[in-house]
Formats: sequence, structure tokens, C-alpha cells
Amino acid sequence: MRPDLDPADLRIMGSPGEPFQRDLRDEKVVVIGGAGLIGSHVVERLLDEPIGQIVVYDNFTRGRMENLELALRDPRVRLNEAGGELLHPDVLTEALTGAGTVFHLAALWLLHCHEYPRSAFEVNVRGTFDVMEACARADVERLVYSSSASVYGNAMEIPMTEDHPFNNRNFYGATKIAGEAMLQAYHHRYGLSYAALRYMNVYGARQDYRGTYIAVIMKMLDRIDQGLAPVIEGTGEQSFDFIYVSDVAEANVCAAKSGASGPYNIGAGTKTSIRELAELLLEITGSDLEIEFVPQRQAFVNHRLGSTDLARRELGFEAAVPLREGLRRLIEWRASHIDQVAARQAEAAR
Repeated sequence: MRPDLDPADLRIMGSPGEPFQRDLRDEKVVVIGGAGLIGSHVVERLLDEPIGQIVVYDNFTRGRMENLELALRDPRVRLNEAGGELLHPDVLTEALTGAGTVFHLAALWLLHCHEYPRSAFEVNVRGTFDVMEACARADVERLVYSSSASVYGNAMEIPMTEDHPFNNRNFYGATKIAGEAMLQAYHHRYGLSYAALRYMNVYGARQDYRGTYIAVIMKMLDRIDQGLAPVIEGTGEQSFDFIYVSDVAEANVCAAKSGASGPYNIGAGTKTSIRELAELLLEITGSDLEIEFVPQRQAFVNHRLGSTDLARRELGFEAAVPLREGLRRLIEWRASHIDQVAARQAEAAR
């Protein structure tokens, strides 16, 4: 656990406002949840670095082997042979042994947490504590934690800075708040250097239908493909900050290289309404269909836009993929992976 650290060591390992650049050369890194939408893109992005070894730790509850098809061709990438359960601390600690950097992306998603709050606690809170404990036991230098803009709830001010109040009212957001609080405590108690990345609305190639806010993109495209009008619940004025998944992977690598510890918004910094999103999808696909509006059902959040200043300043991260280009890439991926999209549709229908 690192009880020998003094305040000077903590400063060197990274404190807000005093970042330094870490060298990932020849490191072993572990990507927990590495077969998911974001995780698989993180693995691929890491292959552009002089990494020594990349271990994917995933139980494939939501992750998919096909997401790793390209990455596994590189001899530096391997699956953890003993499994990928968060709640198996002995297996987890063994997997992290020798690692310099760990990316923790595994979590139950929002609606699952809403329906099964006890499971949300076990996986997202206890599981995250297990990750931190394993990092301390294995003497891991840097932990990059996937948090969420869900900690903010509905925006009370636009754009939301990292100091925005926690206005969350759902179990998923609560688990992410707990994870961040535990990380801060671990940082000060044991010197574990960390970054908590508060993702806005992540979309892109390999996405499924389980994301509460981004699933609307896949559902709209399904209807457009069938010659049916895309459906919007409510007025369509609900607005979000959509960020392409490769940009999020880049943010993870920037966070791994940085020595600054704390929470960071990861978004494009651009507000887009659901109506604007639907109109853009119709334009890109060349469709002349009209949007259909229906009464809004349950909505956890209606407006969200994050300030990207701190991530730019301390992590050196700035999103590079405009929404139009990101949607074009997603549509292209759907067209070239028809079987995978159909499997995701069938899974969502169950």
C-alpha cells in the first residue's frame, strides 16, 4: 500500500494544477472493461504508444469479443486468462501485478442500476473499491477511472465546470459519485495517482442499444433504414454534449500520461438538441422523412453541456471529431457490420 510516501511524493505523483507527463514506454497496462465500446477503443489507441503489454480484463457482460478483433492481432494485447470479474479481488490483484497504469471502465449502465440498485452498489461501488485496493497492493502508479457526467444530474448552469453541484437523482450517478469520493480518499491516504473522467454522451462505432441517451441515435437510424420517420419523445429541445468514442479513447491516454489528479469533464463542448441530432441524421443519410414527435416518457436528464477547459489545460485533451463526421463514421460502421448491429438489436429486444 505505500505508507512510506511523504507530501513531496504526493506532489510529484500529481496534484491538481501541477501536472507532469508520464512515460508509458514498455509499461504493462490493464484495461478493465476493455471489450466494451470505450474500452476497446482505448486498447486500440494504446497500440499507437510504445506500450510493452496490454491486458484486457473483462467478464463480457456487455463487452464483446468482436470489439477486440483488430487489437488482438497485435502480440502486445492479451485477455486475462483467469477471467475478468471485478468482484474476484484475488484474480484482479494478480492481473494488475506489474502494471504501471490501469484503466477502469467496467460498470453497470444507467437503466440496469435503476432497476437493480443492489447490483449497482456491488459492481460499481464495491467493484471500484476492489480495483483501488488491487492497485495499491500491486503498486500501480496511475489509475484512470471512467466516471460520468451523470454525477451532475440536470445542468444548473451551462457549461458545467467540474465544480458544478452534484444534482444527480439516480443510482448510476450515485455510484460514480461514490467512486470519485473513494478515489480522492485513496489518493490522499495511499498516494494513488488518478484521473476521474466525467464523460458526456459517448457515441460511435461498436455502440449498442443500452446507453440511455445515446441509444436514441441507433434507434433513429434503425427507423430511417426501414423508411420510417425517426421518433423524438417530447419537443426535441432536450440538449446534450455528444462526443465521439475515439476522442474519449484519446482522453484516456492523455489522462494516463498526465500526473494531475482529480475529476475532468470529457466532452466536445458543443450543445446539440435531439431535434438537431435527428435533422442531421436525416441529412447525412439523404432521407426526406419527417420527424415524428410523441409524448415524453421517463427522462433522467434533459440538458447537459460540460466545460472542457480543465481537461484541455491539465490533460492536454481536446475533442477532434465534429458531430457530423462522427455520425458519418457510425453510419459507415453500421453498414459494414450488419450482423453485429442485428445481434445488438436482438439483444436489446430481449
